[in-house]
Amino acid sequence: MSQDIPTARDPMTWSDFKRTLEQNPDRELKFQYEENQFVDASYHITEIKQAPIVSVDCGGVMNSWTEIIVQLWEPSVAEKDRAMKVSKALEIVKLVEKSLLLNPLGVVKIEFGNSKFDTRQMYPGELVSLGDNFTVKLEADFTQCKALTRVGSCGTTPLREACCTPATNTIATKQTLVLEKIGAENQSCQPGGGCC
Repeated sequence: MSQDIPTARDPMTWSDFKRTLEQNPDRELKFQYEENQFVDASYHITEIKQAPIVSVDCGGVMNSWTEIIVQLWEPSVAEKDRAMKVSKALEIVKLVEKSLLLNPLGVVKIEFGNSKFDTRQMYPGELVSLGDNFTVKLEADFTQCKALTRVGSCGTTPLREACCTPATNTIATKQTLVLEKIGAENQSCQPGGGCC
């Protein structure tokens, strides 16, 4: 049975992610970070971070949101017979939530890297519940211009032109570097000495 869950373009909330895990407690929890590439079954959930983000975009508008980041770690030597069940992951979540109230509307990210894959934060994409496995297919994070998606313009000029639009009527100027020869009399580094 496969379930359709929001993609990276429509980030998943912590409450949706947790609820889906709770529906699959007896399955083995797998993370797929690239096509046919999975986090080793002996991974650990090393920490769960809550990151409140406050930003000002290029249109001058303040934005804020929260990210819930689940960090995965592969031991250098794979541990046999140590596949994590969803129920074990939920026990870790429960332990974390005793100390840290996680924002149910926080955007979920999974942080992972190994010797063949640079560490990065990825979004849970498709979640697949099939047989004994519950697989979280990870999708790359992405950048965006909030101002452009909000009003079609960054609003940084009186004409509300986008900041990414190529400038018109610009004249290229060339800077000339002037070098001075410093004489022996000016070789001490003192105010007005010319060396700094």
